Amino acid sequence: MKKAITAAVLIIIIVGIGACAKAPDGGKPDWLIDPSPYKAEIKASADGRSIVLSNGLIRRTIRIVPDAATVEFRNLMTDETILRAVRPEAALTIDGKHYEIGGLRGQPDQAYLLPAWIETLTADPKAFHYRSHEVGATQAPFAYARKRWGSAAPWPPPGRSLILRFEHDSPALKGIEVSIRYEIYDGLPLLSKQVKVENSSARAVTLDTFTSEILAVVEPEVSVGVPEQWERPGLHVDSDYAFAGMSPASAARTVNWVADPTFTTQVNYDLKTPCLLECRPPLGPDARIAPGGSFETFRTFELVPDSRDRERKGLALRRMYRTVAPWVSENPIFLHLKSTDAAVVRAAVDQCAEAGFEMIILSFGSGLDMENEDPAAIARMKELADCAHAKGIELGGYSLLASRAISEADDVINPKTGKRGGAIFGDSPCLGGVWGRDYFRKIKAFFERTGFDILEHDGSYPGDVCASTRHPGHRGPADSQWTQWKTITDFYAWCRARNIYLNVPDWYFLAGSSKTGIGYREVNWSLPRDRQIILGRQNLYDGTWEKTPSMGWTFVPLVEYQGGGAAATLEPLSDHLDAYEAHLVQNFGYGVQACYRGTRLYDAASTRALVKKWVAWYKKYRDILNSDVIHLRRPDGRDLDGILHANPGLKEKGLALFFNPTDAAIEKTVRLPLYYTGLTDAARIREGEGPSREYRLDRGFSIGLAVRLPAHGFAWFVIE
Repeated sequence: MKKAITAAVLIIIIVGIGACAKAPDGGKPDWLIDPSPYKAEIKASADGRSIVLSNGLIRRTIRIVPDAATVEFRNLMTDETILRAVRPEAALTIDGKHYEIGGLRGQPDQAYLLPAWIETLTADPKAFHYRSHEVGATQAPFAYARKRWGSAAPWPPPGRSLILRFEHDSPALKGIEVSIRYEIYDGLPLLSKQVKVENSSARAVTLDTFTSEILAVVEPEVSVGVPEQWERPGLHVDSDYAFAGMSPASAARTVNWVADPTFTTQVNYDLKTPCLLECRPPLGPDARIAPGGSFETFRTFELVPDSRDRERKGLALRRMYRTVAPWVSENPIFLHLKSTDAAVVRAAVDQCAEAGFEMIILSFGSGLDMENEDPAAIARMKELADCAHAKGIELGGYSLLASRAISEADDVINPKTGKRGGAIFGDSPCLGGVWGRDYFRKIKAFFERTGFDILEHDGSYPGDVCASTRHPGHRGPADSQWTQWKTITDFYAWCRARNIYLNVPDWYFLAGSSKTGIGYREVNWSLPRDRQIILGRQNLYDGTWEKTPSMGWTFVPLVEYQGGGAAATLEPLSDHLDAYEAHLVQNFGYGVQACYRGTRLYDAASTRALVKKWVAWYKKYRDILNSDVIHLRRPDGRDLDGILHANPGLKEKGLALFFNPTDAAIEKTVRLPLYYTGLTDAARIREGEGPSREYRLDRGFSIGLAVRLPAHGFAWFVIE
């Protein structure tokens, strides 16, 4: 039975000969392989009437005469235009009145924009008008300095910034200045944008709503009728106003592709083609800006694709997150400890230090309560943290925020019923309530007093709207979503500045979180061990399209989790070394850390040797194992499955893994694509730690690799 559930693995490391791959036209290199030539710059046009943001991959041209408006947005990688029509740079509703920010009017047709037409466009007399601009460097939205193993990416990301300033001619708006900050980054086709409203008048104003980006883009699909589902424009748009999801799509709250009724020459008969981008919050913010005060919107990121290929689009997205959120590359090895008993914790610290684990998270169900302010409890936790630190181990723990009821006075009030209940997680405290404010005070104090290093923050704010008018943190439902989001993201920025590692089962990466779930169904960890292994590898394969390996965690039930009994768990560990090893190999091999949840890492000398072996192997090849995943074949239990890690910047240009889940030996030649390793002519490939053999790449940058794997049992090979 043990043999039947032991996965087989082939591991291949590719060390290169030859230069980086060039672009198909023989010009500059592919930016995904060598981004160094693509430097951001912001310059005035020759006639001084426009400002051009470019980095050799994308270009956005903003006309500033007679007013500010984007008149070109071009994909330089494909030489295609993104923009079809001019729109204002933003729109605000202040004290109940709608205002556009910049913009030019008079375009004869919304289907395309001719350079000659731009010269005839006029400013909107009712809009906020461009007054001045400033060019500078990118800025960090909050403090960050890398503490753990991770990439050496600079912070803030290198690039250039442009600030446009606008004022209104109306005396009623005297003292209200709107500025828009654009950033364009070195080495990737990415722009960001944020709007700021400053009030230097003598009266308070209310920002009811805003739209911080408006782009009339080329329609991706032409249809006379209305299809069941429209194809969306290829432009990937993200913002840090994201929650209640574990993927960019499910967590998106600000990206709206809507119909453009002014586009009257479109093919769709009902004018319903969704080709107008509007980036706005779903509610509010209903923010009062006091005299001398200001308000900043969320940050919007626009990533321009150069292909429809899923892998290439995924590589671009992963590069974006590594660049604008470099903390996501930190990837510590951790034990999810199901106890706060001092003896158990101390023993776990010793085991982690011996095996090479780097972090212990006091798990849900462990008895940890970060809200407990009893000095004796705080002292006990500090003592455990000091014990861990003395052995070079970081210590942290779990805290639940939402998805629980507190009290009638403190919980989210449902706008539909005027009562508790009906929140996204059923019941949930309002972060603007007395309890919510006190919660964050307690958590901050806990970290300051104990020296804990990690927060696993479950039930992070999911976007609940609260109808209470008695909570001190918001006035009513219209401002409740914005103020709660601001509370949670300000807290995460506080954690990030203090190098507190954040595990958050939500898409808060742009706000400072480092890791979320890879994507799995929790009850599947109650299935028999052999099924967990195949399902777990499917989760790894599927979860690394949009996330880097370091951005996701998976799970290993050392003790029972979600039921399943003895058939589902690894304890006693020494009785299930085959299944334990299968988990270690595929998780470390994908570069994805697991919540090894239990009370110990090993129970016998054989178990200790097994864990130490795979931790040492992972650390030896850590750089390449945390590099991008190229997906080769999805696990299905019927044939070989595998992936390739690729990184042209390393000595080990690639590392490929293949698994044989079947009952029979498999021998076949696998086509291994080496394009993203940066190799062009040849590669040295070694089997395991043995001698290397040189392979010549075909013109598709691939080689034919002979793979021979026994049924189930472990066999791994390194190729250089």
